[in-house]
Amino acid sequence: MLVLSRRSGEQVLIGKEIVVTVLEVRGGRVKLGFLGPEQVPISRKEIERKSAAPDDSKRRPGLVIASPGSDRSTQF
Repeated sequence: MLVLSRRSGEQVLIGKEIVVTVLEVRGGRVKLGFLGPEQVPISRKEIERKSAAPDDSKRRPGLVIASPGSDRSTQF
């Protein structure tokens, strides 16, 4: 496991196509943005675990995707 310290606005590159950006750090929470090819699925681990459970009706949006240089983001 690679452990890094990052500040708001800093990025981490995964391979050559995936960029993880620290969007905001507030208290004990960190907001991350992921940018990568459409064919690479990105999801939260707890959502993957819940999808195996019978009741998925309580799922909350949790993935925010922002285009580089854009103020617009999409939440899923």
